[in-house]
Amino acid sequence: MENDIYTPLLSPHCVFITCHLYEYHFIKEEMSWDAARAYCREKYTDLAKVFDLTDMRRLQDSAQSQTEAWIGLYSEPGRDNRRWHWSLPREEYTENKSCWGDGEPNDYGGTNPENCVRTRDKWADVPCINTHHFICYDETMKDNKTFHLNDKSVTWTQAQNYCRQHHTDLASGVDQIYSEEFMKLQKSEALWIGLFRDTWRWSDGSNFSFRYWDMDSFNDGVNNRTCATTLLERSGRWSSAGCDQRKPFFCYDDKLILIRENKTWEEALNYCREKHHDLVSISNPEEQGWVQERAKNASTPFVWLGLRYGCTARLWLWVTDYVVCYERWASGGKTENCDMSAAMTTGGQHEWVSQRVNETFNFICFKH
Repeated sequence: MENDIYTPLLSPHCVFITCHLYEYHFIKEEMSWDAARAYCREKYTDLAKVFDLTDMRRLQDSAQSQTEAWIGLYSEPGRDNRRWHWSLPREEYTENKSCWGDGEPNDYGGTNPENCVRTRDKWADVPCINTHHFICYDETMKDNKTFHLNDKSVTWTQAQNYCRQHHTDLASGVDQIYSEEFMKLQKSEALWIGLFRDTWRWSDGSNFSFRYWDMDSFNDGVNNRTCATTLLERSGRWSSAGCDQRKPFFCYDDKLILIRENKTWEEALNYCREKHHDLVSISNPEEQGWVQERAKNASTPFVWLGLRYGCTARLWLWVTDYVVCYERWASGGKTENCDMSAAMTTGGQHEWVSQRVNETFNFICFKH
């Protein structure tokens, strides 16, 4: 049955998908932020959003000049409008009161808001300009270690910059911070973790947590500077500006579409190939992040992905790829049977779970 759908070409090596799930477009014409957003929504999808440093490099590569340009980030000032985010882009923040100390987070006193988090045994919100030691997360297991303690006392932003330059990011997520390796490094001292809050939003409603501020020019406390620009002459780092200023800008064009219809995996595959291009494939954390933003709007607890267990090869295979190079399976969620395909959870951490192919869910197509 599976060979009627696709014939996989097996290779011992990873073959990455060459089609990006989105494209950036640099618009040289200078407009206000609102006018730029209207233009992007008419011609493309929206003003550009950025998932991680890989996106930033792509954004810079698409620019036709070294100037300052709008991106799709704007602020809704006010303490009540802040949202918590993990520094590590693909980590979703979910409220867990048991992690916080008594009465925390309390935004206690003073003129500096408590927008960053340090941990000892429990978490506490403190001003980001405070200084603490910190622990970096390294997904490459540099020196055969996942976590690296730095005993230099720095601000939260300095800690984040160091971790991103030398490792992957500040330690982020409950699973990391309460892991045995992290707890051994922490001992009893107060340390920065990768949890912060701010009032910034993406124009298209996405919850991407990546921030890339140029701290020499960024001022989060000035209410009339509520739209974000990328400073291409300063390595693409971001600053804030008055939204009525006229600047060139970046749009993005989304190649994903969520189909809010309930279909079996094969029906979903056929639909995508007839109406668009194919069921979506995911080859890296960046693409996982973009797909999960679409999955959040589904009407079913799972959405089908273009991943199926191949009985002949005894491998999980993408419909457009040779073998699986990047994985995001839930613990215990991977079942290798002939009638299984992969679906992403639409809530929580958006992990992958094996589902029988005759189940019916929403699904995500990749457009031409």
